[in-house]
Amino acid sequence: MLKKRDLSEVHALFELLIHPEVYPFVREKADSYEEYLFMTKQIIEAEERGELISRTISNEKLQPIGTITLYHINNRSGFLATWIGKPFFGKGYNQKAKETFLYELFSELGIDKVFMKIKKSNQRSIRAAEKLPYSEKGNLLYPAVYNEINREQEVYDLYVIRKTNYLYAMYGDSTFDMEEINLEA
Repeated sequence: MLKKRDLSEVHALFELLIHPEVYPFVREKADSYEEYLFMTKQIIEAEERGELISRTISNEKLQPIGTITLYHINNRSGFLATWIGKPFFGKGYNQKAKETFLYELFSELGIDKVFMKIKKSNQRSIRAAEKLPYSEKGNLLYPAVYNEINREQEVYDLYVIRKTNYLYAMYGDSTFDMEEINLEA
């Protein structure tokens, strides 16, 4: 369902990205295939330098349907950005991708906290964030982060996923051996 980003998927992802119900809410805005190809090359290079972590989301047929990325990694935390193509809305891919990605971040890559800044006008993403049993609204929990993301104008809500909340919600006990957990089971 998730794989490292590569250039072979750029055309399919670009076609999904430019849909009017997707484009306004993506971080990686590109107006042409060539621009999206260039952006994807930059993302792959940035991951090699340890600046971000990015994966392609695929469906059961291994077709690319969106992306999930952790940006601005600092102090064992970062900001999550996810998008799914319109034909795949409402089919559970977003939640499954987040669960798989968060497992990788928390259990393999040493991340402790994941922030999500979501436009207050993006009701689809707000509903998705609030469906996650391990997600908390972070506006009051992290006022400095909230103020920073709304420095220019108050446009975003802040959500946070803490490693302990994720592990407890997914596995019922935060005192387990990571080796024993298999997300595919």
